[in-house]
Amino acid sequence: MKYPAIDKCLFINNRKNFVSGTKRNSIAIFHASDEFPRSGDQSFLFKQNPDFFYLTGIDQEQSILVLFPDCPNKAYKEVLFLRQTNEHIAIWEGHKYTKEEARAASGIESIYWLSEYETILQNIIYYAEYIYINTNENDRYSHQVAYRDLRMFEALKAKYPLHKYERSAVIMRDLRVIKSPIEIELTRKACDITHDAFVRVLKFLKPGVTEYEIEAEITHEFLRQRATGHAYHPILASGKNAIVLHYIDNNQVCNDGDVILFDFGAEYANYNADMSRSVPVNGRFTARQRAVYDAVLKVMREAIKMIVAGTNLNDYQEEVGKIMTSELIGLGLLDKHDVDKQDPNAPLYKKYFMHGTSHHLGLDVHDFASRYKPFEVGNILTCEPGIYIPEEGLGIRIENNILITEDGNRDLMANIPVEAAHIEEIMNS
Repeated sequence: MKYPAIDKCLFINNRKNFVSGTKRNSIAIFHASDEFPRSGDQSFLFKQNPDFFYLTGIDQEQSILVLFPDCPNKAYKEVLFLRQTNEHIAIWEGHKYTKEEARAASGIESIYWLSEYETILQNIIYYAEYIYINTNENDRYSHQVAYRDLRMFEALKAKYPLHKYERSAVIMRDLRVIKSPIEIELTRKACDITHDAFVRVLKFLKPGVTEYEIEAEITHEFLRQRATGHAYHPILASGKNAIVLHYIDNNQVCNDGDVILFDFGAEYANYNADMSRSVPVNGRFTARQRAVYDAVLKVMREAIKMIVAGTNLNDYQEEVGKIMTSELIGLGLLDKHDVDKQDPNAPLYKKYFMHGTSHHLGLDVHDFASRYKPFEVGNILTCEPGIYIPEEGLGIRIENNILITEDGNRDLMANIPVEAAHIEEIMNS
């Protein structure tokens, strides 16, 4: 494992919290992610299903978790099924979990090989009334691929048609959004690694450097510090590329006088950081660039004040829009008289700030959460306002990760340079 072992108490508590939300006499089944074909005989790099990891801590393919708290046979109240290794697998793919290692990682005592799954399931499933199935219900997800949990659900319905099927996602949505102290520390570690990568590229950046060279510096720092990789494909958008919100080509030269927009984060032990910064390629903002940068920074700081328990996401976005509108008027991008006459359902600020300000963060970068539930203690959210001016070839976005606590909120990226003067000082030191 690339990262140090995580305290198994995290996963034991997560399973306890999940089953407490299920109906009596229920069995729940969770599958590891698919291994997706890339081309020929290659597969894409394996990425564990976040719900499966949340409940087990097992970071390996072809694994199944069965939870049946009311099972009449105590040995099968919680069972983990793993792919059994052999000499061929060991030589070609490397080490796989032993049963002892899986017990230590997950806190699950009953570990069986995958070949025993069908037999054991049939022995116990008839004693359950409900079957909980885990489907992807992230409302940002557009279903096009029949992923493993969904395929297994179809097979179960065909074999056990008279059981009552329930949705695990309804329970998981409320659980995963509240981060435990262990999860907070793992996220903090991802943020700290992201800090070091950012400072590294500030010292590396100069006119003539390419976006992909910057990506290489970030990747080097991530791997050097045992990150499991990038939380998402990094955005390194210099000049006019910064007005493309999800620019990922990263293949252009960074020119003197341009601003480059960074949007990247480390993934550590499957938990993610998500940071944005915009910096001058030559180490000095122009007066106009600095004015736009300071406007975005002001919006971010005002928005962070509202990321507290009880805030409603839609109301929050509306208030951020008002602050942004004021800044855009100050920059000469909007006219106050036009704003006074605007359609409230199509506010003018969206011409220059067209995306949301915040999303939940965790095992997924856009973490599983309800957009209609008020913010709660234990939530971690991004705060990422931006101003994008196509006619000036300028895009500025600044983003930090905010933890909501009983006493307000805490910026997990407070140590990452964000003041324009501080960024210039590092670049010119």
